[in-house]
Amino acid sequence: MEMGSESYDVIVVGSGYGGSVAACRLSMAGASVCLIEKGKQWGAQDFPTNSFNILAASKVEFRKWGLGFGSDKALFQAGCFVKTECEVNYIIKTAQGNDEENKCSDRKQHRRWQVYFDSLEHVSADFVVLSAGVLGTTKILFQSERRGLSLSSRLGYSFSCNGNNVAYIAGSQAPLNAYGLDKRQFTKIPLQNRPGPTITSSYTSSLGFTVQTGVLPTSYPYMLFKGITIYGWPNGSWFLHGLVDKVKHLMGLKASQAMVLNVMGYDSCDGRITLDKERNKIRYTHAHDPLLPRKIQTLQSITKRLGGILFMSRYRSTSVHLLGGCNAASDPLNGVCSPKGLVFDVSGDQPVVHEGLYVCDASLIPCSVGINPVLTITTAAEYISKHLVQDVLNFRNRVQQNDVITKGLIELDSTMHSKASLINNKSFDVKELQSHRQIQTARDSENVTFKENLKGLIGGMPCLAYLVVKMNLGHKIALSKNDINKRDEHPLLKGKVGGHVVFQAINNEPLYIIDGEVDMLAINDRTPYTQYMHYRLVLASVSGSRYLLEGKKVMNRYILAAYAWQESRTLRVSFKGLTKKDDKNPKGCQDHDQQDIDLKGELQLSAFELLKTLISMRGNQKRQFVCLLLQSLWRTYITQIPLEAEPKCRSFDMNNKTYPPSILYELKTGDEYLISCQQWRNLNTWKSGVQRYPVLLLNGHSAESFCLPTEPTDLVRTLVEQGYQTWVLQSRVHPQHASNNFTIEDIGKFDIPAVITKIQELHGLNSKIHVIAHCIGGLSIHIALLGGHVSAAHIASLSCVNSSMFFKLTTSALVKMRLPLIQMNMAILGKNKIISMFEEPDDSFRHWLVKSATRLIPRHECCTLSECNLFSGIFGNAFWHENVSYSIHQWLNKQNVTKLPLSAFPHLQKICTSGFIVDPKGRNKYLIHPERMAVPTLYVSGGRTLLVTPETTFLAHKYMKLHQPKFKHKRVVIDGFGHSDLLIGEDAHKKVFPHFLSHIRSVEEGVTMERKDSLLLWDGTHDGDERLGAVNYFLCLMMLLVLAILVFLMF
Repeated sequence: MEMGSESYDVIVVGSGYGGSVAACRLSMAGASVCLIEKGKQWGAQDFPTNSFNILAASKVEFRKWGLGFGSDKALFQAGCFVKTECEVNYIIKTAQGNDEENKCSDRKQHRRWQVYFDSLEHVSADFVVLSAGVLGTTKILFQSERRGLSLSSRLGYSFSCNGNNVAYIAGSQAPLNAYGLDKRQFTKIPLQNRPGPTITSSYTSSLGFTVQTGVLPTSYPYMLFKGITIYGWPNGSWFLHGLVDKVKHLMGLKASQAMVLNVMGYDSCDGRITLDKERNKIRYTHAHDPLLPRKIQTLQSITKRLGGILFMSRYRSTSVHLLGGCNAASDPLNGVCSPKGLVFDVSGDQPVVHEGLYVCDASLIPCSVGINPVLTITTAAEYISKHLVQDVLNFRNRVQQNDVITKGLIELDSTMHSKASLINNKSFDVKELQSHRQIQTARDSENVTFKENLKGLIGGMPCLAYLVVKMNLGHKIALSKNDINKRDEHPLLKGKVGGHVVFQAINNEPLYIIDGEVDMLAINDRTPYTQYMHYRLVLASVSGSRYLLEGKKVMNRYILAAYAWQESRTLRVSFKGLTKKDDKNPKGCQDHDQQDIDLKGELQLSAFELLKTLISMRGNQKRQFVCLLLQSLWRTYITQIPLEAEPKCRSFDMNNKTYPPSILYELKTGDEYLISCQQWRNLNTWKSGVQRYPVLLLNGHSAESFCLPTEPTDLVRTLVEQGYQTWVLQSRVHPQHASNNFTIEDIGKFDIPAVITKIQELHGLNSKIHVIAHCIGGLSIHIALLGGHVSAAHIASLSCVNSSMFFKLTTSALVKMRLPLIQMNMAILGKNKIISMFEEPDDSFRHWLVKSATRLIPRHECCTLSECNLFSGIFGNAFWHENVSYSIHQWLNKQNVTKLPLSAFPHLQKICTSGFIVDPKGRNKYLIHPERMAVPTLYVSGGRTLLVTPETTFLAHKYMKLHQPKFKHKRVVIDGFGHSDLLIGEDAHKKVFPHFLSHIRSVEEGVTMERKDSLLLWDGTHDGDERLGAVNYFLCLMMLLVLAILVFLMF
């Protein structure tokens, strides 16, 4: 079973006196128990038999020098086996009821606790018992505290060495019989003459300490033991004596006797354990030992009686009986744990405990006990186990009574009892353990791990991400295939992410990844030509706050894959605070500052870091992983085959919700052209004592943006439901009234005045009108007002989406406008400048040529519909496909936009190249009359730029504030939207429409109603998603120029 999916009732960390007792009692009570031990399974043959072997199994470090020697394996490095040779690094409390976190991983077992061996591998349980020893347990809690676990400030305090000191007597002629025996001696010496056990005799002083004798194994390096001590008594040639004694011992001659003395007593219990955050290692300050001089005197007296030389450390305690660090107390002000062993939780106003988190070892004991503490630890463990077993049984009963799986609680899995653990297996088989280890090793060999270091700016503030990635999430060997349409067949492209993020603007401490996932081949069904690399990271801070960093690398073919290198290394991220929701906070409340965090930015992998990532890659499947990744990129950028095409049999239906009835009026404009307008009536024009003025909606070029019959919510429905009579103008640019010879000025000069006249006929000449306009409609209403064709006295308010009296295009759109493509197309089309969006059999060669060439023009997103590709070839992408539903996408391309009149493009070209509205001859006749714009305005732009940049609304907002300061003017940039998806997007009714309603109501009620939504501020220099720079301009220019030459030659 994969680590992370394995879960138990209880996990016991450490198999010492405390952990063994707890695991035994829990197992006897029928709970599924996993006992985790850092050390390996030792057999009699595994113990070292000489000094060289014991040195090979030891590790010594010199902190000040940065040096060390010995093995990194054996006892000191965690392996990958769940039961032995696994070192627990930290524990995480599972978020209760947090949907954002719970949906990060489909494999979660929803236990209350997760025990991590490294930043990726973990096992889960409802109860965790920490019994890893004083230093081990304290380190785990320190590490957990850095990841948001709320603990008492007393963690690490009251550290005691139990008054321990170790001395060594050498050179005695007395029959001490304290040398261990090697294999040869063991068979030759009778039982009665062999050395005794480790402790053979004891002496208790009335001063408050006990001295016990000990026998060291023959493999112990005596010379090293004497050499590292700095106190020798009596003074003299004790070192030379020790050297001679060791030579005699090696030669088999009769050597002098030696013995170990272990001193236990009382110290001041004022030591402290801390965590070195830079090196991630435990440091400690030993407790003061006031009895040390008396102990030395006693040891000297014993040495004098036995004869020989005394070796002893002078300045610090040498202890094998560490106590304290996680003291039991009645409250968190005096200790870390309750008397029952439960760890205190200090996150709230009232002190409580972390349910299911216990400490059961010597770290609970708050002071030295004077003698060997084994029985004291065992007694404390029995006491804690009694309450622990009862707690586990009560918890299981509650789960069984509920009979359902809820967040944070998981029903008992009866199969867990069959999972082997060190305690549950009464007949433990070493071969079975080795077999299980081999299986786990084989699984790990299928993984691909690597490190990835990214840096960049989030919200304009520096951020560094140090990621550890393990691919092959499903533990399946991915086969080499050419078809990569089905993502589930390639687990090598999915994985887990660990590590940490340095974002000092949020927290000075690192933000640790407690749950992270990556998908290198994430595909959106709406954008089959675009490949995403999706990262989702849940971060925890030392304060307990949790954050979600979500990002994706967006890769699509644009200008012959010119941006493949940049896109594959750039991660577009969002960073936001997560709502903390648990039993103490059922409503999901959190600090206001954290709740308001919603930042955007980019992180990038440099070329040097990419090289380091490739070098750090490990695993037998790494070549296959690289091949699969390159294959997906080749398919995205070169062959441009849809990664996951929409099913051909998929169809769309009109929305079942009844659309409000409407009236269609035919209008004749001032130039005798026939157009129409559609009215949705609402009899309740008075609401809450405030009159509701009618609302006029002006569409963009050809496509409908307000009345969407396939969608449950659109702007027309929203306005009608709010009590507004709504009008939609179907001008001469509409497919039903497509004109073969017109300009945008004609719409503002004739069409808009005609519909306003019709509205006034029904509502009275003094009635005012709210106007909401999009794109070409926004240009037209500004032409109508600034040109004097419509009086501002008739306009209650004006709201424009991605348009204004200014019109600033993205780089690629501007390149197309500056090239003579429009003139060439007009010449090719001839007299008939209205093209069909479908492949008609009776299409002329001229129309076929223009449509064929247009489909070859580069665009941000390609589509599976030829009509959509034709439309985006002419204008550029009008919306981000992932923002619109399948039904509206089909309806727009198959039913709504059937014809496209192009005769207004020469005028549009002059406006785009000028950057503001001009007449058909390119003259500035409008901006010189700002006095005609005496209306309150709202300008809305998309934060993810398409076609028109946010500079369009930025300049308009400044223009209105400068020339019409008496009126209210507002501007918003809404993140995640492009151009027309601000009106037709699935979430437009949540994120966009409320701004229109707020602006309209504020005008009608005569008060300021500011929305408090999270908006993306824009300073006029950021161009959203558009690629900027001379390189892009040159590539666009060359691509379109070549295309223009080809079309010209064909013609």
